[in-house]
Amino acid sequence: MSRKILLNSYKSSAALRLCSTLSHISTNIDSTGCAVISMNKAPVNSLNLEMLLDLKKNLNAALENKCKGVILTSDLKSVFSGGLDILEMYKPQEERLKEFWSSLQDIGLLLYGFKIPVIAAINGHSPAGGCYLSLTTDYRIMVQKYSIGLNETKLGIVAPFWFREPMINTIGYRQAELALELGTLFTTEDALKIGLVDEMVPDKATAIDNAKKKILEFSVIPKQAFQMTKLEMRRPVIEKLLNNREADLNQFVSFCTSPEVQKSLEFYLETLKKKK
Repeated sequence: MSRKILLNSYKSSAALRLCSTLSHISTNIDSTGCAVISMNKAPVNSLNLEMLLDLKKNLNAALENKCKGVILTSDLKSVFSGGLDILEMYKPQEERLKEFWSSLQDIGLLLYGFKIPVIAAINGHSPAGGCYLSLTTDYRIMVQKYSIGLNETKLGIVAPFWFREPMINTIGYRQAELALELGTLFTTEDALKIGLVDEMVPDKATAIDNAKKKILEFSVIPKQAFQMTKLEMRRPVIEKLLNNREADLNQFVSFCTSPEVQKSLEFYLETLKKKK
C-alpha cells in the first residue's frame, strides 16, 4: 500500500499528515509533536489484516518522525474499534489466517513496548480487540455513554494470554477473571471505577485535548527513564509472547478452524444480519 508524506504549510504551526488514498488510518502530527492516529474504517473499525498492517506503518512513522507521543482514536462517530474482523476467522484461508494473527501479535508487541507514550482517546464503543488496543496504551481517556471490555467468550472464542494479562495487570486478577469469563462490557462510568480507563470526558474534543496534555506531562520525564520503566513493568508479557509466538499462532489456527468455533462464528454473523 502506497503512502505519502504531505507537508501542509510546514511552518511553526504546521501539521504533518501521513496518508494514503487507500488507507483507513491517518496520522496528523501537530506543532507540539503529538501524533494523532485516527482509525476510519466504517462501520466499526474492524481490525482485518490490511488494517493491522496500516496501523503498524503509522505507528512506526510516528517513531521515525520523533514524535513526543501518540494519541490513538477513531474518526467514526460512536465506535473506537469493534475489534477483530470476524470475516478473517470465518471459513478462513489458512495462510491468510496465519498472517492475520502474526500481524496482530506484531501490533501487540509494538504497542505494549512502544518507546514513546501512547494515549487512547476512546470516543466510542470498544469491545474485544478494541479494548485490547486501549490496554496496550499508557493512559486511557474515554468518552461517556459507551462500553468497553474483552467480550470474546460471548462470540464463542477465547482471548489469548497477551490480551488477558494486560487486563489483569490493569484491573486486578479477580475482576479480570469474572469479566473475561462473562464477556463483560463495562460502561464508561464502571470502567473508570475499576481502573480500566483513567479519565471520563464528555466528548472527543475534550479527550484529544486531555490526551495532548498527558503527552506533554510524560514528555518532561527523561526518555531513557520512561522507556526502561515501561519495559520493566511490561517485560513479562512481552517476553512470554516473544518466546511463544509460534505456539500461540498454531493454537489460534487450530482453535479458530475447529467446527465448534466456526459454528459459533456463523451464528454470530447470522445474528448480525438479522439486526440489519
